Amino acid sequence: MYLSRFLSIHALWVTVSSVMQPYPLVWGHYDVCKTQIYTEEGKVWDYMACQPESTDMTKYLKVKLDPPDITCGDPPETFCAMGNPYMCNNECDAATPELAHPPELMFDFEGRHPSTFWQSATWKEYPKPLQVNITLSWSKTIELTDNIVITFESGRPDQMILEKSLDYGRTWQPYQYYATDCLDAFHMDPKSVKDLSQHTVLEIICTEEYSTGYMTNSKIIHFEIKDRFAFFAGPWLRNMASLYGQLDTTKKLRDFFTVTDLRIRLLRPAVGEIFVDELHLARYFYAISDIKVHGRCKCNLHATVCVYDNSKLTCECEHNTTGPDCGKCKKNYQGRPWSPGSYLPIPKGTANTCIPSISSIGTNVCDNELLHCQNGGTCHNNVRCLCPAAYTGILCEKLRCEEAGSCGSDSGQGAPPPGSPVLLLLAALLGAASPLLL
Repeated sequence: MYLSRFLSIHALWVTVSSVMQPYPLVWGHYDVCKTQIYTEEGKVWDYMACQPESTDMTKYLKVKLDPPDITCGDPPETFCAMGNPYMCNNECDAATPELAHPPELMFDFEGRHPSTFWQSATWKEYPKPLQVNITLSWSKTIELTDNIVITFESGRPDQMILEKSLDYGRTWQPYQYYATDCLDAFHMDPKSVKDLSQHTVLEIICTEEYSTGYMTNSKIIHFEIKDRFAFFAGPWLRNMASLYGQLDTTKKLRDFFTVTDLRIRLLRPAVGEIFVDELHLARYFYAISDIKVHGRCKCNLHATVCVYDNSKLTCECEHNTTGPDCGKCKKNYQGRPWSPGSYLPIPKGTANTCIPSISSIGTNVCDNELLHCQNGGTCHNNVRCLCPAAYTGILCEKLRCEEAGSCGSDSGQGAPPPGSPVLLLLAALLGAASPLLL
Protein backbone atom coordinates (compact mmCIF):
# COMPACT_ATOMS: atom_id res chain seq x y z
CA MET A 1 0.00 0.00 0.00
CA TYR A 2 2.73 2.41 0.96
CA LEU A 3 4.68 1.58 -2.19
CA SER A 4 1.71 2.21 -4.47
CA ARG A 5 1.00 5.50 -2.66
CA PHE A 6 4.64 6.53 -3.05
CA LEU A 7 4.58 5.70 -6.75
CA SER A 8 1.38 7.68 -7.20
CA ILE A 9 2.88 10.72 -5.45
CA HIS A 10 6.07 10.36 -7.49
CA ALA A 11 4.10 10.19 -10.75
CA LEU A 12 2.13 13.27 -9.74
CA TRP A 13 5.33 15.14 -8.90
CA VAL A 14 6.88 14.26 -12.27
CA THR A 15 3.76 15.51 -14.02
CA VAL A 16 3.62 18.77 -12.06
CA SER A 17 7.35 19.34 -12.52
CA SER A 18 7.08 18.87 -16.27
CA VAL A 19 4.31 21.45 -16.44
CA MET A 20 6.03 23.97 -14.19
CA GLN A 21 9.42 23.68 -15.89
CA PRO A 22 9.19 25.68 -19.14
CA TYR A 23 12.83 25.09 -20.06
CA PRO A 24 13.77 21.40 -20.04
CA LEU A 25 17.20 20.49 -18.81
CA VAL A 26 18.09 18.44 -21.87
CA TRP A 27 18.97 21.42 -24.00
CA GLY A 28 21.27 22.99 -21.42
CA HIS A 29 22.23 26.60 -20.87
CA TYR A 30 25.58 26.60 -22.69
CA ASP A 31 27.22 28.02 -19.58
CA VAL A 32 30.56 26.17 -19.91
CA CYS A 33 33.09 26.77 -22.71
CA LYS A 34 35.36 23.81 -22.00
CA THR A 35 35.77 20.92 -19.61
CA GLN A 36 38.51 18.38 -18.98
CA ILE A 37 37.89 14.81 -20.01
CA TYR A 38 39.98 11.65 -19.87
CA THR A 39 41.03 9.87 -23.07
CA GLU A 40 43.58 7.23 -24.00
CA GLU A 41 46.08 10.07 -24.33
CA GLY A 42 45.35 11.36 -20.84
CA LYS A 43 43.45 14.41 -19.60
CA VAL A 44 42.49 16.80 -22.42
CA TRP A 45 40.14 19.73 -22.95
CA ASP A 46 36.74 19.20 -24.50
CA TYR A 47 35.38 22.39 -26.06
CA MET A 48 31.71 23.32 -26.45
CA ALA A 49 29.53 26.26 -27.47
CA CYS A 50 28.92 28.72 -24.65
CA GLN A 51 27.12 32.01 -23.98
CA PRO A 52 26.54 34.45 -21.10
CA GLU A 53 23.45 34.12 -18.94
CA SER A 54 20.44 36.22 -19.85
CA THR A 55 20.09 39.28 -17.62
CA ASP A 56 18.42 42.67 -17.21
CA MET A 57 20.18 44.71 -19.89
CA THR A 58 18.77 48.06 -18.70
CA LYS A 59 21.58 48.11 -16.10
CA TYR A 60 24.09 48.74 -18.88
CA LEU A 61 22.36 51.12 -21.28
CA LYS A 62 22.64 54.83 -21.98
CA VAL A 63 19.42 56.75 -22.64
CA LYS A 64 19.02 59.79 -24.87
CA LEU A 65 15.89 61.88 -25.43
CA ASP A 66 15.12 63.89 -28.53
CA PRO A 67 14.29 66.72 -28.25
CA PRO A 68 16.65 66.93 -25.27
CA ASP A 69 14.50 69.47 -23.41
CA ILE A 70 11.29 67.45 -23.67
CA THR A 71 11.29 66.33 -20.00
CA CYS A 72 8.80 68.25 -17.86
CA GLY A 73 9.80 70.59 -15.04
CA ASP A 74 11.96 73.25 -16.67
CA PRO A 75 10.12 75.55 -16.33
CA PRO A 76 7.75 74.02 -13.74
CA GLU A 77 4.28 73.16 -15.00
CA THR A 78 1.06 71.56 -13.82
CA PHE A 79 -0.56 68.53 -15.42
CA CYS A 80 -3.77 66.57 -15.06
CA ALA A 81 -4.02 63.23 -13.28
CA MET A 82 -4.31 60.20 -15.50
CA GLY A 83 -7.46 58.87 -13.84
CA ASN A 84 -9.19 62.25 -13.78
CA PRO A 85 -8.24 64.42 -16.77
CA TYR A 86 -9.94 67.46 -15.23
CA MET A 87 -8.03 67.30 -11.96
CA CYS A 88 -5.06 69.40 -13.05
CA ASN A 89 -3.21 70.33 -9.87
CA ASN A 90 -0.23 67.95 -10.18
CA GLU A 91 3.13 69.69 -10.52
CA CYS A 92 6.37 68.80 -12.29
CA ASP A 93 9.42 70.79 -11.16
CA ALA A 94 12.94 69.72 -12.19
CA ALA A 95 14.48 71.76 -9.36
CA THR A 96 12.54 69.88 -6.63
CA PRO A 97 13.59 66.21 -6.29
CA GLU A 98 10.21 64.94 -5.13
CA LEU A 99 8.49 66.70 -8.05
CA ALA A 100 11.07 65.92 -10.75
CA HIS A 101 10.64 63.19 -13.38
CA PRO A 102 14.04 62.69 -15.09
CA PRO A 103 14.73 59.92 -17.66
CA GLU A 104 16.63 57.66 -15.24
CA LEU A 105 13.35 56.98 -13.40
CA MET A 106 12.37 54.72 -16.32
CA PHE A 107 15.02 52.24 -15.14
CA ASP A 108 15.06 52.51 -11.33
CA PHE A 109 13.81 49.90 -8.88
CA GLU A 110 10.08 49.36 -9.17
CA GLY A 111 7.73 48.59 -6.31
CA ARG A 112 7.84 51.91 -4.48
CA HIS A 113 4.65 53.83 -3.84
CA PRO A 114 3.92 56.20 -5.35
CA SER A 115 5.56 55.02 -8.58
CA THR A 116 8.58 56.85 -9.95
CA PHE A 117 8.48 57.75 -13.62
CA TRP A 118 9.85 59.90 -16.40
CA GLN A 119 7.42 62.44 -17.80
CA SER A 120 7.40 64.67 -20.85
CA ALA A 121 6.20 68.25 -21.06
CA THR A 122 2.47 68.59 -21.75
CA TRP A 123 0.95 69.24 -25.17
CA LYS A 124 0.74 72.97 -24.58
CA GLU A 125 1.98 73.75 -28.11
CA TYR A 126 -0.90 71.93 -29.82
CA PRO A 127 -1.52 71.59 -32.78
CA LYS A 128 2.23 71.16 -33.19
CA PRO A 129 2.82 67.39 -32.72
CA LEU A 130 4.03 66.21 -29.32
CA GLN A 131 6.69 63.69 -30.34
CA VAL A 132 9.58 62.15 -28.41
CA ASN A 133 12.37 59.73 -29.37
CA ILE A 134 13.79 57.65 -26.51
CA THR A 135 17.01 55.93 -27.62
CA LEU A 136 18.52 53.07 -25.59
CA SER A 137 22.16 52.33 -26.48
CA TRP A 138 24.50 49.58 -25.31
CA SER A 139 27.57 50.23 -27.49
CA LYS A 140 27.58 46.45 -27.80
CA THR A 141 25.69 43.84 -29.78
CA ILE A 142 23.12 42.08 -27.58
CA GLU A 143 20.69 39.21 -28.17
CA LEU A 144 17.16 39.62 -26.86
CA THR A 145 15.84 36.68 -24.84
CA ASP A 146 12.53 37.91 -23.41
CA ASN A 147 9.72 40.33 -24.18
CA ILE A 148 10.45 44.06 -24.23
CA VAL A 149 7.98 45.58 -21.76
CA ILE A 150 7.19 49.30 -21.44
CA THR A 151 5.01 50.45 -18.55
CA PHE A 152 3.27 53.81 -18.90
CA GLU A 153 2.10 56.05 -16.06
CA SER A 154 0.16 58.12 -18.56
CA GLY A 155 -2.29 56.64 -21.01
CA ARG A 156 -0.61 54.40 -23.58
CA PRO A 157 0.15 56.45 -26.69
CA ASP A 158 -2.27 56.58 -29.61
CA GLN A 159 0.68 56.14 -31.97
CA MET A 160 4.11 54.66 -31.31
CA ILE A 161 6.88 52.86 -33.19
CA LEU A 162 9.51 50.56 -31.66
CA GLU A 163 12.69 50.56 -33.75
CA LYS A 164 16.01 48.70 -33.66
CA SER A 165 19.53 49.32 -34.89
CA LEU A 166 22.24 46.77 -35.64
CA ASP A 167 24.95 49.34 -36.38
CA TYR A 168 25.08 51.50 -33.24
CA GLY A 169 22.37 53.92 -34.33
CA ARG A 170 23.59 54.71 -37.82
CA THR A 171 20.54 53.11 -39.43
CA TRP A 172 17.16 52.07 -38.02
CA GLN A 173 14.52 49.49 -38.88
CA PRO A 174 11.01 49.22 -37.43
CA TYR A 175 10.36 46.41 -34.97
CA GLN A 176 6.64 47.02 -34.48
CA TYR A 177 3.98 49.71 -34.93
CA TYR A 178 1.39 50.52 -32.25
CA ALA A 179 -1.79 52.55 -32.78
CA THR A 180 -5.42 52.92 -31.80
CA ASP A 181 -6.13 52.88 -35.55
CA CYS A 182 -3.37 51.19 -37.59
CA LEU A 183 -4.96 51.92 -40.94
CA ASP A 184 -5.32 55.63 -40.21
CA ALA A 185 -1.94 56.08 -38.49
CA PHE A 186 0.37 53.88 -40.58
CA HIS A 187 -1.73 52.63 -43.54
CA MET A 188 -1.38 49.08 -42.22
CA ASP A 189 -3.98 46.46 -41.40
CA PRO A 190 -3.99 45.65 -37.68
CA LYS A 191 -2.46 42.33 -36.61
CA SER A 192 -1.22 40.64 -33.48
CA VAL A 193 1.73 38.30 -33.06
CA LYS A 194 -0.76 35.43 -32.91
CA ASP A 195 -1.53 36.08 -36.58
CA LEU A 196 2.07 35.22 -37.52
CA SER A 197 3.66 31.84 -38.24
CA GLN A 198 7.09 30.28 -38.75
CA HIS A 199 7.06 31.59 -42.29
CA THR A 200 5.98 35.15 -41.39
CA VAL A 201 7.70 35.54 -38.02
CA LEU A 202 9.92 38.34 -39.37
CA GLU A 203 6.96 40.36 -40.63
CA ILE A 204 6.73 43.89 -39.23
CA ILE A 205 3.18 44.39 -37.98
CA CYS A 206 1.00 47.15 -36.58
CA THR A 207 -0.99 46.16 -33.50
CA GLU A 208 -3.95 47.86 -31.82
CA GLU A 209 -3.72 45.51 -28.86
CA TYR A 210 -1.80 47.92 -26.61
CA SER A 211 -3.30 51.31 -27.47
CA THR A 212 -6.34 51.90 -25.29
CA GLY A 213 -5.93 55.42 -24.07
CA TYR A 214 -6.82 56.16 -20.46
CA MET A 215 -7.74 52.72 -19.12
CA THR A 216 -6.04 52.80 -15.72
CA ASN A 217 -5.60 49.01 -15.56
CA SER A 218 -3.88 48.86 -18.97
CA LYS A 219 -0.48 50.50 -18.76
CA ILE A 220 1.78 47.97 -20.46
CA ILE A 221 3.08 47.66 -24.04
CA HIS A 222 4.85 44.47 -25.15
CA PHE A 223 7.13 43.50 -27.97
CA GLU A 224 6.69 39.74 -27.93
CA ILE A 225 10.02 37.91 -28.19
CA LYS A 226 8.93 34.62 -26.58
CA ASP A 227 5.81 34.31 -28.70
CA ARG A 228 8.05 34.45 -31.75
CA PHE A 229 10.41 31.86 -30.24
CA ALA A 230 7.36 29.64 -29.69
CA PHE A 231 6.73 29.31 -33.42
CA PHE A 232 9.82 27.09 -33.51
CA ALA A 233 10.14 25.76 -29.96
CA GLY A 234 6.48 25.20 -29.12
CA PRO A 235 4.26 27.08 -26.64
CA TRP A 236 6.33 26.02 -23.62
CA LEU A 237 9.64 26.50 -25.48
CA ARG A 238 10.37 22.80 -24.97
CA ASN A 239 11.68 22.05 -28.45
CA MET A 240 14.66 24.36 -28.21
CA ALA A 241 16.63 22.19 -30.64
CA SER A 242 14.25 23.35 -33.37
CA LEU A 243 14.71 27.01 -32.44
CA TYR A 244 18.48 26.67 -32.13
CA GLY A 245 18.63 24.91 -35.48
CA GLN A 246 16.81 27.83 -37.08
CA LEU A 247 19.03 30.41 -35.35
CA ASP A 248 22.13 28.51 -36.51
CA THR A 249 21.10 28.31 -40.15
CA THR A 250 18.97 31.41 -40.75
CA LYS A 251 20.96 34.63 -40.39
CA LYS A 252 17.88 36.85 -40.88
CA LEU A 253 16.16 35.16 -37.93
CA ARG A 254 19.24 35.47 -35.74
CA ASP A 255 19.65 39.13 -36.67
CA PHE A 256 15.97 39.80 -35.94
CA PHE A 257 16.57 39.17 -32.24
CA THR A 258 19.92 41.03 -32.21
CA VAL A 259 20.33 44.77 -31.54
CA THR A 260 22.87 47.39 -30.57
CA ASP A 261 20.23 50.06 -29.90
CA LEU A 262 16.48 50.37 -29.43
CA ARG A 263 14.41 53.49 -30.12
CA ILE A 264 10.92 54.20 -28.80
CA ARG A 265 9.21 56.80 -30.99
CA LEU A 266 6.24 58.37 -29.21
CA LEU A 267 4.24 60.04 -31.98
CA ARG A 268 0.88 60.95 -30.43
CA PRO A 269 -0.15 60.88 -26.75
CA ALA A 270 -3.26 59.15 -25.45
CA VAL A 271 -6.22 61.36 -26.39
CA GLY A 272 -9.02 59.05 -25.34
CA GLU A 273 -11.52 60.42 -27.80
CA ILE A 274 -11.72 61.57 -31.41
CA PHE A 275 -10.90 65.25 -30.80
CA VAL A 276 -8.21 66.91 -28.73
CA ASP A 277 -9.62 68.97 -25.84
CA GLU A 278 -7.86 72.27 -26.53
CA LEU A 279 -9.14 73.75 -23.25
CA HIS A 280 -7.30 71.13 -21.19
CA LEU A 281 -4.01 70.49 -22.99
CA ALA A 282 -2.31 69.73 -19.66
CA ARG A 283 -3.98 66.30 -19.75
CA TYR A 284 -1.87 65.20 -22.74
CA PHE A 285 1.68 64.00 -22.09
CA TYR A 286 3.83 60.85 -21.96
CA ALA A 287 4.96 59.21 -18.73
CA ILE A 288 6.92 55.93 -18.45
CA SER A 289 7.61 54.23 -15.13
CA ASP A 290 9.53 51.17 -16.32
CA ILE A 291 11.25 49.64 -19.34
CA LYS A 292 12.36 45.99 -19.27
CA VAL A 293 14.87 44.61 -21.76
CA HIS A 294 16.25 41.12 -21.07
CA GLY A 295 19.04 39.66 -23.14
CA ARG A 296 22.68 38.70 -23.21
CA CYS A 297 25.87 39.97 -24.76
CA LYS A 298 26.37 38.52 -28.21
CA CYS A 299 29.64 36.59 -28.00
CA ASN A 300 29.08 34.26 -30.96
CA LEU A 301 28.94 31.26 -28.58
CA HIS A 302 32.59 31.78 -27.61
CA ALA A 303 32.21 33.18 -24.05
CA THR A 304 30.19 32.76 -20.86
CA VAL A 305 31.23 36.06 -19.28
CA CYS A 306 30.51 39.61 -20.40
CA VAL A 307 32.19 42.26 -18.26
CA TYR A 308 31.02 45.84 -17.74
CA ASP A 309 34.02 48.09 -17.28
CA ASN A 310 34.41 51.81 -17.94
CA SER A 311 30.77 51.97 -19.06
CA LYS A 312 31.43 49.35 -21.73
CA LEU A 313 30.35 45.72 -22.19
CA THR A 314 32.93 43.27 -23.52
CA CYS A 315 32.92 39.49 -23.95
CA GLU A 316 35.67 37.55 -22.16
CA CYS A 317 36.43 35.37 -25.15
CA GLU A 318 37.37 31.68 -25.09
CA HIS A 319 38.17 29.23 -27.89
CA ASN A 320 41.18 31.35 -28.95
CA THR A 321 38.89 34.12 -30.18
CA THR A 322 39.06 37.84 -29.53
CA GLY A 323 37.18 41.10 -30.13
CA PRO A 324 34.16 42.75 -28.42
CA ASP A 325 31.89 39.98 -29.76
CA CYS A 326 34.60 37.26 -30.02
CA GLY A 327 34.25 37.86 -33.73
CA LYS A 328 37.76 36.92 -34.89
CA CYS A 329 40.62 34.54 -34.14
CA LYS A 330 43.48 35.58 -31.89
CA LYS A 331 46.88 36.26 -33.35
CA ASN A 332 48.70 33.01 -34.13
CA TYR A 333 45.37 31.11 -34.06
CA GLN A 334 44.24 31.68 -37.63
CA GLY A 335 44.84 28.19 -38.96
CA ARG A 336 41.30 28.18 -40.34
CA PRO A 337 38.70 30.91 -40.92
CA TRP A 338 36.89 32.18 -37.84
CA SER A 339 33.41 30.79 -37.32
CA PRO A 340 30.76 31.35 -34.65
CA GLY A 341 29.98 28.48 -32.35
CA SER A 342 26.93 26.36 -33.05
CA TYR A 343 24.08 25.42 -30.70
CA LEU A 344 23.91 22.00 -32.31
CA PRO A 345 24.09 19.19 -31.51
CA ILE A 346 22.11 19.57 -28.29
CA PRO A 347 23.11 19.87 -25.47
CA LYS A 348 26.76 20.97 -25.88
CA GLY A 349 26.82 22.41 -29.39
CA THR A 350 30.01 22.85 -31.40
CA ALA A 351 32.75 25.24 -30.31
CA ASN A 352 34.36 25.85 -33.73
CA THR A 353 37.57 26.73 -31.91
CA CYS A 354 40.26 28.77 -33.64
CA ILE A 355 43.36 26.63 -34.25
CA PRO A 356 47.01 27.67 -34.47
CA SER A 357 48.31 29.26 -37.63
CA ILE A 358 50.82 27.26 -39.66
CA SER A 359 53.36 30.07 -39.25
CA SER A 360 53.04 29.98 -35.46
CA ILE A 361 53.44 26.25 -34.88
CA GLY A 362 57.21 26.43 -34.49
CA THR A 363 57.05 28.83 -31.57
CA ASN A 364 54.24 27.07 -29.68
CA VAL A 365 54.64 23.39 -30.35
CA CYS A 366 52.27 21.99 -27.73
CA ASP A 367 49.83 23.43 -25.23
CA ASN A 368 47.93 20.46 -23.77
CA GLU A 369 44.74 21.98 -25.17
CA LEU A 370 44.77 21.95 -28.96
CA LEU A 371 48.23 20.61 -29.77
CA HIS A 372 48.71 17.35 -27.89
CA CYS A 373 51.93 15.37 -27.90
CA GLN A 374 51.18 12.02 -29.52
CA ASN A 375 52.12 8.42 -28.71
CA GLY A 376 52.77 9.02 -25.01
CA GLY A 377 54.87 12.15 -25.44
CA THR A 378 54.68 14.94 -22.85
CA CYS A 379 54.61 18.70 -23.46
CA HIS A 380 57.56 20.56 -21.96
CA ASN A 381 57.02 24.32 -21.35
CA ASN A 382 54.94 24.62 -24.53
CA VAL A 383 58.21 24.48 -26.45
CA ARG A 384 58.80 20.81 -27.25
CA CYS A 385 57.35 17.36 -26.92
CA LEU A 386 59.45 14.89 -24.93
CA CYS A 387 58.94 11.74 -26.98
CA PRO A 388 59.29 8.04 -26.06
CA ALA A 389 62.43 6.41 -27.43
CA ALA A 390 60.69 4.89 -30.45
CA TYR A 391 59.11 8.16 -31.66
CA THR A 392 60.22 11.53 -32.97
CA GLY A 393 58.72 14.57 -34.72
CA ILE A 394 57.21 17.82 -33.54
CA LEU A 395 54.40 16.02 -31.73
CA CYS A 396 56.01 12.56 -31.48
CA GLU A 397 53.96 11.62 -34.52
CA LYS A 398 56.70 9.70 -36.41
CA LEU A 399 58.43 6.42 -35.78
CA ARG A 400 62.14 7.03 -35.31
CA CYS A 401 62.93 4.03 -37.48
CA GLU A 402 61.26 5.76 -40.43
CA GLU A 403 64.00 8.41 -40.50
CA ALA A 404 66.64 5.69 -40.55
CA GLY A 405 64.72 3.71 -43.15
CA SER A 406 64.89 0.65 -40.93
CA CYS A 407 61.21 0.04 -40.16
CA GLY A 408 60.34 -3.54 -41.01
CA SER A 409 58.83 -6.75 -39.79
CA ASP A 410 61.89 -7.48 -37.64
CA SER A 411 62.28 -4.03 -36.20
CA GLY A 412 59.66 -4.58 -33.53
CA GLN A 413 57.87 -1.43 -34.64
CA GLY A 414 54.69 -1.40 -36.70
CA ALA A 415 53.22 1.31 -38.81
CA PRO A 416 52.39 4.57 -37.02
CA PRO A 417 48.80 5.03 -35.83
CA PRO A 418 46.38 7.11 -37.92
CA GLY A 419 47.04 10.83 -37.58
CA SER A 420 44.81 13.10 -35.59
CA PRO A 421 43.11 16.16 -37.18
CA VAL A 422 45.82 18.34 -35.70
CA LEU A 423 48.51 16.27 -37.39
CA LEU A 424 46.87 16.85 -40.74
CA LEU A 425 47.33 20.58 -40.12
CA LEU A 426 50.97 20.03 -39.16
CA ALA A 427 51.92 17.74 -42.02
CA ALA A 428 53.32 20.57 -44.10
CA LEU A 429 55.55 21.65 -41.22
CA LEU A 430 57.48 18.48 -40.64
CA GLY A 431 60.16 19.23 -43.20
CA ALA A 432 60.55 22.83 -42.18
CA ALA A 433 60.52 22.44 -38.40
CA SER A 434 63.53 23.63 -36.43
CA PRO A 435 65.95 20.84 -35.41
CA LEU A 436 65.83 22.22 -31.86
CA LEU A 437 62.24 21.07 -31.59
CA LEU A 438 62.85 17.46 -32.58
